[in-house]
Amino acid sequence: MAEKLVILSDMWGSKKGLWITSYLGYLQQYFDIQYYDTQHLAGVDLVVCTPENLFEAFQNGGMDTAVAQLLNKENKPCHYLTFCAGGTVVWNAALQGLPMKSLYAISPIDLPLNAAKPDCPVRLLHGEKDKGLPTEEWAASKGVSLEILPKYGHGLYSDEKIVQKVCLSLLDSVIHKKFQL
Repeated sequence: MAEKLVILSDMWGSKKGLWITSYLGYLQQYFDIQYYDTQHLAGVDLVVCTPENLFEAFQNGGMDTAVAQLLNKENKPCHYLTFCAGGTVVWNAALQGLPMKSLYAISPIDLPLNAAKPDCPVRLLHGEKDKGLPTEEWAASKGVSLEILPKYGHGLYSDEKIVQKVCLSLLDSVIHKKFQL
């Protein structure tokens, strides 16, 4: 039986998420995948959907709604692959008891850096041009794997090279470890 992988989109959800099909194409043959549109989980429905309005909607209750929705939907330990706000939703849900096997968060926004980390292996991937990057010192103190890629910004997860890198890394860490003694 395949391992379960829960994927949470960025804050744009399916509206600007054609890139997510690349991840699904690579990973669906190896995992039992559950995909969540983070904007839908957050109950965000904006008439004028600008980055600023969307971010504000997440800050003003959307994030809490998404965390509560995820906690209601997932109750068994599994692996998580997240993008942007999806990473923050899963991180916060983990702090409220979401059972997890691992978290691979690409460009998560506004992580609660002063809080505990989820009780599982955590990998963060950011582009060096992203805003509010965690430091190597913070990552070491929390026991979090942090990779910062030069020349990339916040939307690095939509780049096909990054899609391949993330998928291969995820497959290596989850699938191949099952066969090691």
